[in-house]
Amino acid sequence: MLTAKLKSKKYKKAKKQQQKETPTLSLKERLAQKRKSAQARKEFTNFLIPVIVGGIFFGIFMAFVGGIKAAVPGLLGIITIALSYKYPRQALFAFLIYVPFGGTITYYIGNSPILQIAKDSFYIPALIALWQICRKQRLPLIIPQAIKTPLFILLGICLLTLVFVNGGQQFNPPSTQLSDNSELEIPIGMGILGLKVLLGYVPLIGCAYYLIRNKRDFLFLSRLQVVLILVCCVLGLVQYLLLSRGICQGTRYLEGAAQFRASIEARCFIGGSLIYSPDQGVIRLPGTFVAPWQWAWFLISSTFFAFACGFSDPSRIWRVLSLGSMALVFINAVVSGQRIALALVPACFVALLLLTGEIRNLKRFLPIGVGLVIILGIAMVANPEIVGQRIESLNARWQASPPQEFIVQQFAEVWKNLDGPLGNGLGRATNSARLLGQTKLVETYYPKILHEIGPLGLLGFIALVTTLTIVCFQTYRSVKNPIFRTYAGALWVFILFISYNTYYYPLDVDPVAVYYWFFAGVLLKLPEIDKQERLVEAQAKGVRRKNMREMRQQREMRQQREQREN
Repeated sequence: MLTAKLKSKKYKKAKKQQQKETPTLSLKERLAQKRKSAQARKEFTNFLIPVIVGGIFFGIFMAFVGGIKAAVPGLLGIITIALSYKYPRQALFAFLIYVPFGGTITYYIGNSPILQIAKDSFYIPALIALWQICRKQRLPLIIPQAIKTPLFILLGICLLTLVFVNGGQQFNPPSTQLSDNSELEIPIGMGILGLKVLLGYVPLIGCAYYLIRNKRDFLFLSRLQVVLILVCCVLGLVQYLLLSRGICQGTRYLEGAAQFRASIEARCFIGGSLIYSPDQGVIRLPGTFVAPWQWAWFLISSTFFAFACGFSDPSRIWRVLSLGSMALVFINAVVSGQRIALALVPACFVALLLLTGEIRNLKRFLPIGVGLVIILGIAMVANPEIVGQRIESLNARWQASPPQEFIVQQFAEVWKNLDGPLGNGLGRATNSARLLGQTKLVETYYPKILHEIGPLGLLGFIALVTTLTIVCFQTYRSVKNPIFRTYAGALWVFILFISYNTYYYPLDVDPVAVYYWFFAGVLLKLPEIDKQERLVEAQAKGVRRKNMREMRQQREMRQQREQREN
């Protein structure tokens, strides 16, 4: 009781002090703010009206060419591109919000191939606008400067592969392609798309660096990510409940191999292709994404962000919400049927505790740890069969094909079929380039890079991610504020884990292809925000000292006056 009263007094005192430190605006300043807001609204309206008119004309044209399925994306695309170029900061936040819901939106609107890259209508215009701003203010777009050399070397190798390998395939195609009735390939187009997939999101480092201006922006981004995790995980649980209750049929009543193949016809409520054949012990849910493996890597990456906010956010409410999001991530890792998520989510959580040192912070670790254990314990007791099936499936998969042996096998196979030092061509192992030509399925990341751009390109990519990892570690160690330091530590562990993870290819697909580069930029910004906060604290201390000095002087003068009067 006494502790609660002390905490309540402490909270009221802190709130009162915060209100005192918040400057009260004068009438003139308030009027200036109103004029500024009115001018911004007028500017937005004047910009939006012609954009909508142009979008409608473009949509009508697309309707004649490709029907209503092409008209709606065309109209929305024109409006999105124009607004993203005009308001790059808002576009980047919209980009982050769109990424986890892209698969759901794609299949709700109509499953057009254009919608698969709709997120870039936020990213590319915002990047162009940011590049122009950086040119005017003479600021570097490539951040940190240390990655410039390995990035340009890797880009040079990729361009050589694009010109000599993809170009050779374009202008001197194999004789089999000319003799049979197969569709003609577009190797140059495959190369451009492969280069975009490999390095297209590297500029997100600079975008994130300039997007986060101060502590307020940082906390907004951190909490936004927690909200996205909560919403997506709740939707993922709803999808599982709809399937388990029989409201959605999934693939359970299909026959033969169709029971074990992800199907878009089995789609349920959100996301895309799924497998739901519980009688056969096979469940692969996509959550809000296009495919189940994207959902698995969203859950894995969400472990880092939920952990960071749960241990670093100054607000108790947001720490509790982060705990809830972390619990939902764990539960979805079980019910989604994704073996890699079931294995890596708890492993990443333990690694974060050890590498960030938060396991020593008992005051924060114990409430979160106990709360997480209670929530997961209740879920496991309520569904013991599901947990047992998932663990048994994971063990069976591990024994049938150990990851280390699978990776070595992939390296050996790719090396055996390598055409030359520049690889077999950009995009030749990129799933999204299959519409432009024949692609090879390489299920591990570094063998995939070796297949596309050869040993030189593989070494160049390793040099790039190694440099970024080292710089991020140095940045993390330079942060002094405990709030920012914990978040920086979690982000650095995320960068380290993804940089050298070669099992599967998360850097090729959403959401890791976006989160890896973007949150590297957030991490690199934290030392500057840390300095800003230290400067604000120093100024506040100076003001307090000045006030105390003035009060002491006034008290001394009052005492002297009283002594003279006596």
